[in-house]
Amino acid sequence: MEFTAYVQERRASLYATAYHLTGDRFEAEDLLQSALFSTYRAWDRISDKAAVGGYLRRTMTNLHISAWRRRKLNEYPTEELPETAGDHDAMRGTELRAVLWQALARLPELQRTMLVLRYYEGRTDPEIADILNISVGTVKSGIWRSLRRLREDEALSFGRDEEESFGELVA
Repeated sequence: MEFTAYVQERRASLYATAYHLTGDRFEAEDLLQSALFSTYRAWDRISDKAAVGGYLRRTMTNLHISAWRRRKLNEYPTEELPETAGDHDAMRGTELRAVLWQALARLPELQRTMLVLRYYEGRTDPEIADILNISVGTVKSGIWRSLRRLREDEALSFGRDEEESFGELVA
């Protein structure tokens, strides 16, 4: 079937578009699924199959905007500023992620890949081993070594007093 082949070929870029719209991986999956369902229903009416990508992106955008408009407003403007949480400023999480990505870039490619697969994609050790065509033991030791290197990285030392783990930083 043409539709199935199209989705299999472009699923990564379609998911990336959905993720960029939502900023959340679970919302992106839901948005993509809804857009694919809508496109599947209209597949026979789409005469120019080369324009399917644009049709899907527009469908995702419209669905996302509709969902955004339906959300109940839970924040109300006031004259008082909300209290701050200690010494933390709003940009701290963003700055911390930037420093973390720089630290990850200093790791060897295989270790960096294992960490991204584990903590960003949520893969298990056997899945990582299968993807990288290495043993599960190599995955476990590689992740252990790379986490140790990150703990020793001076650029990440400012977060140690708060006892933040790598998993919390990337969440």
